[in-house]
Amino acid sequence: MTSAESRRINRLHRFERDLWHSGSRLLCGLDEVGRGPLAGPVTACAVVIEHPLRLEFLDDSKVVTELRRIALDALIREQAVAVCVGWADHLEIDSLNILGASRLAMHRALAGLGLTPCRVLVDGPSLPGCAYPQTAIIDGDAKSAAIAAASIVAKVARDAFMTQLDATYPGYGFANNKGYATSDHLAALNAFGPCPAHRRSFTPVVQPTFDFAAAGALP
Repeated sequence: MTSAESRRINRLHRFERDLWHSGSRLLCGLDEVGRGPLAGPVTACAVVIEHPLRLEFLDDSKVVTELRRIALDALIREQAVAVCVGWADHLEIDSLNILGASRLAMHRALAGLGLTPCRVLVDGPSLPGCAYPQTAIIDGDAKSAAIAAASIVAKVARDAFMTQLDATYPGYGFANNKGYATSDHLAALNAFGPCPAHRRSFTPVVQPTFDFAAAGALP
């Protein structure tokens, strides 16, 4: 690891370091992925650490390459005290809305840890109903090592699920687009209609010619 990367990783632990110095031991990073896609589940992950994760390239999953995410996923699971992935499927997303389903997935990830963290560092706004003390960090996956680790594990898990889903529902390109509204995915929706794994509450699923640019909501 270069000295510059070592300094970056050290900065990425600033929230954790302050909490460890104040007496907390088990710190849990909590994040979710998959809010934007048109198909598949939303996936959350809780990662509990008690020591710094000295992992080169650890960062927000969105800026880490796929191969590095997969390698980091294995190292995170090896070094963490506990890791749990929680899911909310497309039917729960349609029933609860994406925010409610994201929170449900987060609660499931926390519930599956099998231990009590001293504090949860959650990406974005605070999690309603969280049973543990929490610190909400906007853009936390780029600012907190524990949250970055959670984002990577969640991303690897969801990507693997979507790749498997591609074999079940070929033609939509899930192995490549992971359910996001790419032009090829929208073209497949226009040609074939939605498959059972699509989120019917998302406008482009029932209106694949939806104009994102005109709506000011580019995917």
